[in-house]
Amino acid sequence: MRNVLKAETLERKFPLLSVENGCIVSKDADLTVAFEVELPELYTVTADEYEAMHASWIKAIKVLPEHSVVCKQDWFVKETYRPKTGGEEQSFLARSYERHFNERPFLNHRCYLYLTKTTRERNRRQSDFSTLCRGFLLPREITDKEAAERFLEAVEQFERIMNDSGHVRLRRLDTDEVTGTKEHPGLVEKYFSLSLEDGTAVLQDICLKPGRMRIGDKRLCLHTLSDAEDLPGKLSTDMRYERMSTDRSDCRLSFAAPVGLLLSCNHIYSQYVFIDSAQEILQMMEKNSRNMLSLSKYSRSNAVNQEWTEMYLDEAHAKGLLPVRCHCNVIAWAEDADEFRRIRNDTGSQLAMMECTPRYNTVDTPVLYWAGIPGNAGDFPAEESFYTFLEQAVCLFAGETNYRNSPSPFGIRMADRQNGIPVHVDISDLPMKRGIITNRNKFILGPSGSGKSFFTNHLVRNYYEQGTHILLVDTGNSYQGLCRMIHDRTQGEDGIYITYEEDNPISFNPFYTDSGQFDVEKRESIKTLILTLWKREDEAPTRAEEVALSGAVNAYIRKISGDRSVRPDFNGFYEFVSVDYRRMIEEKRVREKDFDIDGFLNVLEPFYRGGDYDFLLNSDKELDLTNKRFIVFELDNIGSNKVLLPVVTLIIMETFIAKMRRLKGVRKMILIEECWKALMSANMSEYIKYLFKTVRKYFGEAVVVTQEVDDIISSPIVKEAIINNSDCKILLDQRKYMNKFEHIQRLLGLTDKEKGQILSINQANHPGRSYREVWIGLGGTHSAVYATEVSEEEYFTFSTEESEKLEVQRLAEESGGDLEAAVRRMAEKRREEQRQTSTFKQERL
Repeated sequence: MRNVLKAETLERKFPLLSVENGCIVSKDADLTVAFEVELPELYTVTADEYEAMHASWIKAIKVLPEHSVVCKQDWFVKETYRPKTGGEEQSFLARSYERHFNERPFLNHRCYLYLTKTTRERNRRQSDFSTLCRGFLLPREITDKEAAERFLEAVEQFERIMNDSGHVRLRRLDTDEVTGTKEHPGLVEKYFSLSLEDGTAVLQDICLKPGRMRIGDKRLCLHTLSDAEDLPGKLSTDMRYERMSTDRSDCRLSFAAPVGLLLSCNHIYSQYVFIDSAQEILQMMEKNSRNMLSLSKYSRSNAVNQEWTEMYLDEAHAKGLLPVRCHCNVIAWAEDADEFRRIRNDTGSQLAMMECTPRYNTVDTPVLYWAGIPGNAGDFPAEESFYTFLEQAVCLFAGETNYRNSPSPFGIRMADRQNGIPVHVDISDLPMKRGIITNRNKFILGPSGSGKSFFTNHLVRNYYEQGTHILLVDTGNSYQGLCRMIHDRTQGEDGIYITYEEDNPISFNPFYTDSGQFDVEKRESIKTLILTLWKREDEAPTRAEEVALSGAVNAYIRKISGDRSVRPDFNGFYEFVSVDYRRMIEEKRVREKDFDIDGFLNVLEPFYRGGDYDFLLNSDKELDLTNKRFIVFELDNIGSNKVLLPVVTLIIMETFIAKMRRLKGVRKMILIEECWKALMSANMSEYIKYLFKTVRKYFGEAVVVTQEVDDIISSPIVKEAIINNSDCKILLDQRKYMNKFEHIQRLLGLTDKEKGQILSINQANHPGRSYREVWIGLGGTHSAVYATEVSEEEYFTFSTEESEKLEVQRLAEESGGDLEAAVRRMAEKRREEQRQTSTFKQERL
């Protein structure tokens, strides 16, 4: 049986001739320059910024010469997430985090821009003159070399205008990126295979039957906007996205967003703007207007069209608008027949969301697909375009993209708000380098139940695994699981958890150092500590008392430094003052009213051997915390103890300041969570003010976490020292405080854009995933909402639910104290329950 089907080779029909000097040259002598476009991230752009982007596009397009074509092509291709291993050894929690997202589907987005210089004749050709309909293609020669040079100059101006806009960045593609290499496919190969994969592209058979176009197993459907009647009565640069807006805030997306990232299927959204001779277009319009006027008595539609044409001409002449031709289309594809029907309907419904009339085109699919080949925009059929103004045409441009990974090697892993896949975010180093922030300090505000403890655990876990020294001050056992996990992994060398228990109280030795050296700051911290034990907060020491105390501390340090056999501790200091230092001040004839040594010893006696608090400053564990990388001070049990709390908080500050001073070139962080009683004392407040102002000079950052709005409103320490010196502000769900959020906004200096982003938190969470969203603002200029989604293993490690913590502890005891094994068992049990629930739902459906 003879095959009667018409078949042709791609080689014979291929419309491109070569790529020379970064320009794509077609066989019809069209020149095209290709760019990759970097758009702003989704949900981070305001209405004013969309207006600014719109104005930049208009300004740039106006520099292009007549008979140019602007083709903006947005690719949206479904891919699956591949875990980032990096080749280095990962911790148990890091591995579980990456596995949690393994093979999760997401919609990848790439945006390309093609600027084409063609001719007047090519710009007006119909679909039957497409290269697909010609028997053979004979390459033509570029005759007007000056026009080509002017076009390339205009392209450079176009690129400079867009890059200077601050919202959109263009990167010109080189020859290899267009044509490909032996290792990587080029843009043309990717288009013919409808794939963004950087691996080897496989070219498959292309079936060009109208209505049944197919590339390999991928069936294509095409929806077009090719008539002014298909558009709504009014076009705008942006639209209100209701799902993430409230009655007090707006979430804005570009007008074309419904056929962009909001259309969750494989598709390409192509936007064309054809720049013809404006004078010729207006003359043609004038002629059409006169013809319709003369025929108006035969048909009322002629009168209506004549009136619209006159309005178009009036707008063009009165406002100096540039008349252009425009076309937009959405090519979507699927391999399964049921999925094909679904995406066809979804595309139509998304166009309807834009108030456009969806036109499912079954006739011109092959021709419009062919015109979308990079560099082949000159092959576009003129009858598929409509006349409008440049301002309206640019409104149809898609204006946002997915969240991008930070190029910085340091950062944290957050989840993309739209796709739910990990994204690398640097909120410390790169913003500092770029001048977005001037310090790395962070202020975290989130009410109870907003996911605050999960976020902070996730933050410090990421920082610790990248070499940061972390000191945590907590009052709710929020970090007990993570600290124990680190303690077990390092075999007790790290992960130090210090808390007060009756049978195992907090114990320190302020006179112990690994090196045996006492620098100025160590001496001053000891003096401040003893002064806190000696005097009440409202009782200031005299100058003579300060000198006497300083002399006692320095004399004792000289003694223990000279005699290494003496074990330094507070007991030794007390005995030294009662005997040796008493003799010294008697020799100096220091009067009792200047320094009452007996009164001094009487006040310090509770901390001496046999006293009520003799355990506090006489630890026999010679532990110097300076070189420990993860330390948690749990103050919950001593939060109301007027004796222990000031002492412990001073020791905490001394520990961190020692890290600041001694650890050169090492990143360090102090995180204070819900410790407001500890912050209220006079001595502590001075430490906090000093810390927040100077920690940046020592490659460090201070983080304060709170859940009550009243804390930041009522505390002058927080208001003056912390908020003003924290360039990174992190807020979680604030819907509880929506009625008084204006006060929070004024206090934190938030813009209306940031307010809108914060109030959109958790408004449209994906029902199939468990996560909480968090807003991160940097320097008042860069901000975005991310998702804190953790693995099941991380969940049970970070959880603050008492029942879950007790169950983990019970399983750990059964496993011989192995917390990792207990967490793994709990995580697997929970995943099994979720699988059973999912199976049950599917069976019911």
